[in-house]
Amino acid sequence: MTPAAAPIVFVVDDDDLVRASIQGMLKSVGLRSEAFATAQEFLHGARPDGPSCLVLDVRLPGVNGLDFQHQLVDAGIRIPIIFITGHGDIPMTVRAMKSGAVEFLTKPFRDQDLLDAIHQALDRDRVTRQQESQRGELRKRYELLTPRESEVMGLVVSGMLNKQIAFELGTSEITVKIQRGHVMQKMQADSLADLVRMAEKLELPPGKK
Repeated sequence: MTPAAAPIVFVVDDDDLVRASIQGMLKSVGLRSEAFATAQEFLHGARPDGPSCLVLDVRLPGVNGLDFQHQLVDAGIRIPIIFITGHGDIPMTVRAMKSGAVEFLTKPFRDQDLLDAIHQALDRDRVTRQQESQRGELRKRYELLTPRESEVMGLVVSGMLNKQIAFELGTSEITVKIQRGHVMQKMQADSLADLVRMAEKLELPPGKK
C-alpha cells in the first residue's frame, strides 16, 4: 500500500494531552495520524487520497464540534466522524448520530472503544471511496453515449420494449435495437439487469431523455 493510500486518522482536540495520548495509541497499533488544536487548522490541512476518519472533540475554541460536522458537509468534505467529549448528554449524542457520526464517546473512554470506532469509520470510508470510484467509471462510460443512446438507455431501464421505445422516439424498431446494442457495449453491461443497476448507481431517473 502506498503512503498516500494508507489509512490516516485526523484528531481535532484543543487539549494537548488528549491529542498526544490518542496519537500515541494509534501509533502503537500502526495507524498514521495527524492532530490539530482547532477545526480551522484541520480545514487548512491537506487530506491524502486514502481512507480516513476524524476524531473530533465536541467543545472546541471558536466552533462547536456538532456545528463543524455540518460545515464539513456543506464544504463537500465527506469524512466519517467519531465524537469525543467530556460533557456529553443524550440530546447531543442523538444529534451527532442522526447527522451521520460513527460513534459518540464520553471521556474517559477505553482505548479499545475508540479503536473499534476508528476501524469501523475507516471501513465505512473505504466502502464510500470504492463506490465513488465505481460511479466515476460508470459516468465516463455514460458520457460516451450519444444523446439518442442516452434516451434509449433511459427508456430501456424503465422497462419499455424495443417497439415501445421506437414509437416513443418516432423511429424504427430495428434502429432502436442497434442503438440498444451500442448502449450495452459502451456501458459494458452484460444484461438488462446489469444496465438497470448501472442506471441506479448513476441516479438516472427512469425514462431519462
